[in-house]
Amino acid sequence: MLETVKAQPRAQTTPHPLDPLTADEIAATCALVRTAAISAENCRFPTVRLEEPTKQELASGEVGRRAFALTLDVATGEAIEHIVDLGRGEIVGRKVVPNREAPYGQPPVMLEELFKCDAVVKADPAWRAAMVRRGLTDKDIELVQVDPFSSGFFDKAFERGARIVRAVSYFREHLQDNGYAHPIEGVVAVVDLIGGKIIELTDEDPIVPIPRKKRNYGAHEVPNPRTDIKPLHIEQPDGPSFKVDGWKVDWQKWSFRVGFTPREGLVLHQLAYQDGARKRSLIRRASVTEMVVPYADPTASHFWKSAFDAGEYGLGMLANALELGCDCLGNIHYFDVPAADNKGEPFVLQNAICMHEEDYGIAWKHYEFRNGLFEVRRSRRLVISFFATVGNYDYGFYWYLYQDGTIQLETKLTGIIQTAAVRPGEKYRWGGMVDDNLGGPTHQHFFNVRLHMDLDGGGNTVTEHEFVPRPWGDDNPHGNVFDTTTRVLSRERDAAAVANGETGRFWKISNPNEINSVGGAPAYKLVVNPSPLMLAQEGSYVRKRGGFATKHVWVTAFDPAEKYASGDYPNVHAGGDGLPRYAAQNRNIENADIVVWHSFGHTHVCKPEDFPIMPVEYAGFVLKPIGFFAANAAGDLPPDRNSRSVLAGEKSTTCCHADRT
Repeated sequence: MLETVKAQPRAQTTPHPLDPLTADEIAATCALVRTAAISAENCRFPTVRLEEPTKQELASGEVGRRAFALTLDVATGEAIEHIVDLGRGEIVGRKVVPNREAPYGQPPVMLEELFKCDAVVKADPAWRAAMVRRGLTDKDIELVQVDPFSSGFFDKAFERGARIVRAVSYFREHLQDNGYAHPIEGVVAVVDLIGGKIIELTDEDPIVPIPRKKRNYGAHEVPNPRTDIKPLHIEQPDGPSFKVDGWKVDWQKWSFRVGFTPREGLVLHQLAYQDGARKRSLIRRASVTEMVVPYADPTASHFWKSAFDAGEYGLGMLANALELGCDCLGNIHYFDVPAADNKGEPFVLQNAICMHEEDYGIAWKHYEFRNGLFEVRRSRRLVISFFATVGNYDYGFYWYLYQDGTIQLETKLTGIIQTAAVRPGEKYRWGGMVDDNLGGPTHQHFFNVRLHMDLDGGGNTVTEHEFVPRPWGDDNPHGNVFDTTTRVLSRERDAAAVANGETGRFWKISNPNEINSVGGAPAYKLVVNPSPLMLAQEGSYVRKRGGFATKHVWVTAFDPAEKYASGDYPNVHAGGDGLPRYAAQNRNIENADIVVWHSFGHTHVCKPEDFPIMPVEYAGFVLKPIGFFAANAAGDLPPDRNSRSVLAGEKSTTCCHADRT
């Protein structure tokens, strides 16, 4: 049975201080800012979001609602940040973004600019001539797929302080033809979005033929779909176990608030766990603030590709409307999210966030053969997720909360790979061949999650640990002893670290002001995957711009101005902003209000199985309690059995526990 319930914020005079802006608040914010603009006609809104209160402001109990609105004048390129006090109906803060000064940086690319780029490119005589040189007719040209791509930065004169994109093109025979099967190699247009013209055009010789083999994937084009799949139903006849009040969620012992921003998408606020009589805070705010996808092909069509999908486009603005029974299964609760379009008009991102429960195998089990005691409990997790489509790639972000207090973030990578045309008879040098005359460039995906920690509500400390064998000696006569090292991270420069699978390096976030049941500090363990970091060379522009991806773990002192791993404006930015700049301050992070940042991802060498649609790849991390609880937090799960489970058509009535003496 598939069920859905839409989130309707509860009737109230004033929303909670952490709730996303309402449609009315968005309309009021943009109307006020537009009125103050030099040109209302040219005023656009790349970002409109809640200006979130700090922990201290919330504690004061007197928190007003404020909005952040970033405007762009599409005639001059001037960008201005505004803070609007919604209660007073006033602009209380205004700052011009210094995007014409080094290190530059632009607001994210807007949807209307993608269409503008397409029109500019197709109207350019030199670009059309490049298409004709490759055998395309006027009719073919109108069907060409023009992909505007964030430009990167290489300190060229036309990049400094400019609002530009680079555009590549793909041949299509019809609108639903998969253009990525037909890349038009060697043609790159640099488009000035303010001037509305191409300012540099690459048209390489000799010409690489356009691959023409069709690789479409629509259901109507799959000739022999499988016919032997039986229905698999997920049912909750009594409804879900969670409770939703506006944007607040309670599920078993968990509680949190759902948030959403145009850049990050899904945000979790005030994550807490009920431990007996205590409601224990864990994380103040959790979100994915940035991701970067650097490519390893040095040729003209690809060397500059290094999309910062959050900061240059906005993961939230590109959120999918999730489909019941497809993206999410079971008894679903959807959250609709109010948002602002480029002209500042409110609209609703339908079904942007999905929440549901799912079975996750065994939580714990033991059969004591000596006395016949048999106990097994199944694990259940709460899933809060959204999907964003950024051009060719689709990214799912899934937060999992488990009954034993574990927290997990899993990203799902799918969609269509970038492609390169390859001359007949040649092999692709910069990646893997995926089809006839078609290569997929090797690339990396890096995500960065920001965790404003709040374990038990006090100052927190991060320690780094690894396992090392103890040398032979009187205290290790059999050679079997190994130790766990501990290093306290006291300053920000000490904390930028790399994972090490050989030593099992891990990090503990603890509250040194509290004592757990065994005399230590309550803590959570950050379990990371020791995957490759940024492989671009030291000194390269992509490494300067994506500095957050040079370390797996960073720890910084909380500063409300330090929101994003790549800095505020990575679009056409020269680099050096974000986490490297934050950590360079070398502030105290011991027993302090801290933010833990974790970079993780996937290094992708393309293969035929990745085309035309890439099977899901997974990346992520886990936070596990370590001395936070006095015992297994899932020890009180009841021994319920799933009555729908059958064996050869026969129903069993035994429970998940038994005394077999």
